[in-house]
Amino acid sequence: MKRGCAFLARWLAPLLMLCGAAASAGDAPVLRVAYAGSMGVVMDQSLGPAFAKAHQAGYQGIGQGSFALARLLAAKQMQADVFVAITPGPMKVLQQAGLVEHVVPVASTRMVVIYSPGSRFAADFAAAKRGEKTWYEVLRQPGLRFGRTDPAVDPQGANALLALQLAERYYRQPHLLEQVAGALQNPGQIFAEPSLMSRLQAGQIDAAIGYASAAYSHHLPTVDLPDEIDLAQPAMQASWYAQASLSLADGKVLKAQPLVFYAAVLGNAGQPALGADFVRLLQAAAGQAMFRERGYDPPHGDAL
Repeated sequence: MKRGCAFLARWLAPLLMLCGAAASAGDAPVLRVAYAGSMGVVMDQSLGPAFAKAHQAGYQGIGQGSFALARLLAAKQMQADVFVAITPGPMKVLQQAGLVEHVVPVASTRMVVIYSPGSRFAADFAAAKRGEKTWYEVLRQPGLRFGRTDPAVDPQGANALLALQLAERYYRQPHLLEQVAGALQNPGQIFAEPSLMSRLQAGQIDAAIGYASAAYSHHLPTVDLPDEIDLAQPAMQASWYAQASLSLADGKVLKAQPLVFYAAVLGNAGQPALGADFVRLLQAAAGQAMFRERGYDPPHGDAL
């Protein structure tokens, strides 16, 4: 655990130094928010700036895989005032470390197939969107460059694989997960979460399975998935989603869960009052409007 956190800390160090340099200018209090990497647009272009202006404060955001951030925060190799993550798992890491108590749902999303408009397979995905082809047949075509994030550190990467596993059952397509994604740790497909949408925009990869909110925020086309696969239906958790699971190399088992974003103020926050105000903004009508504008769905479920 310590070795993994040290590696992640070195990986994030340049970004943290850059943020720290920006925060040192001026005497205004600075709110530090660690958030799921897919939320970069809504956090850094909408919620963060709006909060900073209303409170005459600075805002510093860092987005990476939720599990990676949770482990750094739990090991106290990173400091933040607020943590916003997707699915309960990363928050439970911090609950076990005694760093968070009250955790509230603030938004939700669903899994979709996201494709690059510049891909040579774009016409095939557009046909799948119209129902003229099946999306998984397009993903299985030779030469298609599929992208995802590391399931060991980022829930989005795990959820992409869990969605493919559910698709195997739903469509009765044995080995679909292996045919599309290969090995669990496939270096040819795995990218850092903040760069995944950028690579799709640039045409460096052809397609991914990811969050509808991230695709909408980056103006990327998508193919919708059935309720049985999109991980957006809490009522289907016990009867269907729970059938999907992944076993990581360290023995940890990841299970499919509805895609809810949760927020909490950390117990070692430097600005706990600002942090509490920020979480209230995420829940308030103004914050919910900003989420909607970026393609997020309303929160569902209870506080953790």
